[in-house]
Amino acid sequence: MKFVSWNVAGYRACLKKGFSDFFEKVQADFFCLQEVKATEEEIDYRPAGYYCYRNLAEKKGYSGTIIYAKKEPISIFYGMGIPIHDKEGRMITLEYEDFYLVNTYVPNVKRTLERLDYRMIWEDDFRQYVHKLSQKKMVIICGDFNVAHTEIDIKNAKANRGNAGFTDEERAKFQELLDSGFIDTFRYQHPEEEDWYTWWSYMRNVREKNIGWRIDYFLLSKRDIDHLEKSFIYREIYGSDHCPIGIEIK
Repeated sequence: MKFVSWNVAGYRACLKKGFSDFFEKVQADFFCLQEVKATEEEIDYRPAGYYCYRNLAEKKGYSGTIIYAKKEPISIFYGMGIPIHDKEGRMITLEYEDFYLVNTYVPNVKRTLERLDYRMIWEDDFRQYVHKLSQKKMVIICGDFNVAHTEIDIKNAKANRGNAGFTDEERAKFQELLDSGFIDTFRYQHPEEEDWYTWWSYMRNVREKNIGWRIDYFLLSKRDIDHLEKSFIYREIYGSDHCPIGIEIK
């Protein structure tokens, strides 16, 4: 099975920049989107052979997640079941016979770090949520986690330490998530490879110079790591300030 994840930074804008061409070419079994920033009426791309599940934010033009799935799930759950988190449309969980798929868009702490305290609450609640799922069956988590985990995951680590997305607090919470029983699939297969990023600023020539951050991930429950065949980054694909990522599971 092939899974693809992409923060599209605006569903409508990405559609105009070749989203459907990439979607049809990659032929994923599951295609997860974050930051769709769209209303129900604007979700009008309905590829044949896919079910479409949407969790859209109450605030117009903000956040939102989508999963396109070839197979209908046993159950669908939107959010964590915690009101403080669930109004922003940041999570969708699909349950299948052998696994859970969790698509998430982790809150950004903002440049001023004004949402850092909230982010810490989110992190703890999210970790508990996925840990409970992992007690039942394999869990596949994907999305924009808004954190570069280690120095190898960011181009200018020393200059960015303490900035949003590379604070010690955010990085420590991501490590706690891994320690609770999950593996970063890309780093598992590419432990020492540098210059692999998933997000670049829109500033001039930043992407061309590959001055980026790896903040989009596929995580897999540790005990199920033998099911992982490939983990990859589609860094040649444009259409957003993020590029798509993917895994193949046997």
